[in-house]
Amino acid sequence: MPRPTTAQIAYGSVTVVFSTLAMLLLSQTSSGVGIAVIALAALGLGLLVALTVPLPKPANPAARTLPSPAPAEERVPAQRAVLADSVVSEPAGP
Repeated sequence: MPRPTTAQIAYGSVTVVFSTLAMLLLSQTSSGVGIAVIALAALGLGLLVALTVPLPKPANPAARTLPSPAPAEERVPAQRAVLADSVVSEPAGP
């Protein structure tokens, strides 16, 4: 499993902090259970945001060294097998 990137940690942390503050201010709760529920919801939201941050694509050195395909004018058309006329048999006459 790859390690989280700096962007994932930053986005997740900022989401947890700001969503916790927003939910606490909007709900105006003062009970311990309410604060715990809000904290768990904020942690879940932060985890969701951190996991959806796009990961950097790994560098593929083999893809850079492959030659580019030939232009359309230089390509050889595909050969098709042609059956000779003698292979086709016709029914014998009367």
